[in-house]
Amino acid sequence: MAIQRYQPSSLLQQFNDEINRMFLGETDAVPAVAGGSWRPAIDIHENDQAYLIEAEVPGIEPKDIEITLRNGVLTMSGERVYQHDTLEHADKSAENSQTNGRSREPARLVERRYGRFVRRFTLPDTADEDAIEARAENGVLKVTVPKKPQTQPRRIEVVSDQ
Repeated sequence: MAIQRYQPSSLLQQFNDEINRMFLGETDAVPAVAGGSWRPAIDIHENDQAYLIEAEVPGIEPKDIEITLRNGVLTMSGERVYQHDTLEHADKSAENSQTNGRSREPARLVERRYGRFVRRFTLPDTADEDAIEARAENGVLKVTVPKKPQTQPRRIEVVSDQ
């Protein structure tokens, strides 16, 4: 018997995914990924100068990720497309030279999530919306949201008329 770690947050996420699939009614040509909308894992860090949002987006080209900012809400969206090409046997590859010897085969097991994703974050008032930068590196999208320079509190001396 295999021991599985109990993760109540994981169960809640699975329940939420199933409810979303029921109401969104998404379908796909691949049954194992039907309703496969997903949410990339996100880490948000803060230091004195900026907020850093990191999203795991392996298998997605940076040009296929859209980042928008509207009314203080940062939106990241994109799509991971299900693709599975395998090489056919050598004797059939000559027959299918127009497809470079590749064909689509049904998957035996699909655990990765596919489909569109959208993540939204309300930025705090301290965020400098005009200086946001984004870059993708090794399957991780990094969005840097600099903070506005803060005015330092100053002491106002109270003087008396005496």
